[in-house]
Amino acid sequence: MTTGSGPAARDWVLHVDLDQFIAAVELLRHPELRGRPVVVGGSGDPTRPRTVAATATYEARAYGVHSGMPLRTALRRCPHAVFLPSDPPAYEAASARVMAVLRGFPVRVEVWGWDEAFVGATTGDPEALAADLRQAVLDATELSCSVGIGDNKHQAKLASAFAKPAGIHRLTGAEWAEVMHDRPTDALWGIGARTARKLAGLGLHTVGRLAAADPAELARHFGPTNGPWLRYLAEGRGETEVTTTPWVPRGHGRETTFPEDLTDARDISACVAALAEQVARDAAADGRTAVRVTVKVRFAPFLTRTRQSKLPGPTADPATLTRAALAVLDRFDLTRPVRLLGVSVEYAPPADAAYTLTTLE
Repeated sequence: MTTGSGPAARDWVLHVDLDQFIAAVELLRHPELRGRPVVVGGSGDPTRPRTVAATATYEARAYGVHSGMPLRTALRRCPHAVFLPSDPPAYEAASARVMAVLRGFPVRVEVWGWDEAFVGATTGDPEALAADLRQAVLDATELSCSVGIGDNKHQAKLASAFAKPAGIHRLTGAEWAEVMHDRPTDALWGIGARTARKLAGLGLHTVGRLAAADPAELARHFGPTNGPWLRYLAEGRGETEVTTTPWVPRGHGRETTFPEDLTDARDISACVAALAEQVARDAAADGRTAVRVTVKVRFAPFLTRTRQSKLPGPTADPATLTRAALAVLDRFDLTRPVRLLGVSVEYAPPADAAYTLTTLE
């Protein structure tokens, strides 16, 4: 697929990332809130315990509000913010419209979530393509996006973050050392705070130091696969193939957080049974069968434990999955108050499928 011609045309990876996507969808529905701090999450009631922000507008972020923050904390940081409830069906519909726009171009589109996709294209002017993509999305959906350009997915993903909001940025092997080598290791896509701390303990505080690290030493501390992979990331390398093959879920789960802790074992068992039955119905509706069941229990204040069990054979039978989930639950010590319960299953794999795992609240 080509979007340009001439000797300069070559393969590029672009990362299209919608700006403050959930908040932007809500602002389209509530234009009177533009320019005001808006926080979206849960039922929209910031006084309810154990609900978190799904997103916040840039105006709210200026007060330190961010996704994943408890709504009560967001309210303390920005008491004049407007709080709205989450509406996943609306976000799914908006995302589908965006992805349809991208697929209207002669490119390959690999969807990674509601608000992001990788685009593979052959062109001599990736910035012009990025600008066309941005404008087409804006014209069709009134949603803004940022576009990163790279030689691979890793570079393109980081570049889109540099482009925010509503911009275009290129990060390739040619710019990698200048742009990235002095940054902390957790600036890399795939390295979190815990790994960064462990790297810092080895004297590897920056991307540049990690890129020059001894692979054998990294393997000794992080394992024969993960160790070299960390240096691979620091060198700016990454996957170059953009695939249009739809991802098929590898598993599915449901979980619920309680406004007040559960302490009665009968209530806990009843909730696990209800979750298992719902997961079984979800599997049947998708034409899938489960081969393994996992139960997650989060105790107060925030201690999470999981247990799992392999099923005798593939099934989507609610009674079978419920019995299995309750048997797994029996392996927990339920003497502490419980604040969250979850049940998930691993699906029997279909042939020639790529996988992802979904968890719904």
